[in-house]
Amino acid sequence: MSERIDEIEARLREMAAVQPPVRESGAEEGAPEEAGASPATSEESASSPPIEDGAIAREGSEQPAPTQHAAGELRVPEGYAVLSGGLDGRRAVAVVVSRFNAEITSRLLERALEELEEVGVPREAVMVMPVPGAFELPLAAMALAKTRRYACVVALGCVIRGETPHFDYVASEAASGLQLAAIETGVPVAFGVLTVDTREQAEERIERAADAVRTALEMADVFSQLRAQAAGGLQ
Repeated sequence: MSERIDEIEARLREMAAVQPPVRESGAEEGAPEEAGASPATSEESASSPPIEDGAIAREGSEQPAPTQHAAGELRVPEGYAVLSGGLDGRRAVAVVVSRFNAEITSRLLERALEELEEVGVPREAVMVMPVPGAFELPLAAMALAKTRRYACVVALGCVIRGETPHFDYVASEAASGLQLAAIETGVPVAFGVLTVDTREQAEERIERAADAVRTALEMADVFSQLRAQAAGGLQ
């Protein structure tokens, strides 16, 4: 009987000698192990941030902010006639401004008037027309343009996104309506309407009023030059 037991024990030792080593807990079956590499502990895995697809992790690196504009100046090849406008302060200017969101539009109006003064437009050459909201801007701009008393019109307003689709309709109609006013009358109408998601975004964009003034004056000047050339014939 003892011989039988000795034989069984010897057989068990032989079987144990050929068994593969037991993998550590958490190791994936079938995954090859790199030479010299040690498995990461659970603490190391927890402390390591996830890496997004296609991203390379670098210590201290930050993703750059998205670029919204391509800075620089327009370059026209030599040999071509160029007709470009300037900031002529001798022109009469109309400013139509929305009363809605008045805390923002008041600042837009103030900045626009400052810019007009800086480029030399006298106060007596400026007409300011307040309207109830951004939706009424196109009608007012067209009425002012049709008088032919103003070289250009600057439209100022602020539409802030809310919880309903109202924002989309008003912003879209204001933009298309102001463009239509310019196209139908031939008088430049500058778009100085802020269309933003939050009040904070609007406050950061008050300078757009000055941009609208410069745009309107530049277009008025280039149109004046174009009419002069058309009247006197191309040189």
